[in-house]
Amino acid sequence: MSPTSPKAFPVSWDQFHRDARALAWRLAAAGPFEAIVCITRGGLVPAAIVARELDVRLIESVCIASYHDYKNQGELHVLKDVAPSIKSIGDGAGRGVLVIDDLTDTGKTVKIVRDMLPNAHFAAVYAKPAGRPLIDTFVTEVSQDTWIYFPWDMGLAYQAPIREGSAG
Repeated sequence: MSPTSPKAFPVSWDQFHRDARALAWRLAAAGPFEAIVCITRGGLVPAAIVARELDVRLIESVCIASYHDYKNQGELHVLKDVAPSIKSIGDGAGRGVLVIDDLTDTGKTVKIVRDMLPNAHFAAVYAKPAGRPLIDTFVTEVSQDTWIYFPWDMGLAYQAPIREGSAG
């Protein structure tokens, strides 16, 4: 999937904030959570919003990089693992830990983190069909061939009308 896809889904800061708060509403019944692990970088913003809404103060990150050309996801590399103190929460396998990302696309990243914390609760704001089975809670599902433009990746610019072939 590439940013030139005709199925563009631009998300504003306001919309993302509303969607992340909607995720927090859904997660409130699944908790309580002792800690949040955000999958960087996309999980940083929703983790901050959800942490505030659910009053979770212990926030950790797991850093996974995918080297790609915006058409194909490349090999995944764990740049920073989850801290042992977080892994030891609950049953030592993630019970009581909430893992958050902005989007689950293919599910490959989630699978890596689920191997680290198999009993954690996994959440994403947006989900695509290939990644959805690995996520416990999400807000909005989009088709696999939709390209989501997150607000931190965009600037303000003129958009041509759809009838002129604009993707978004």
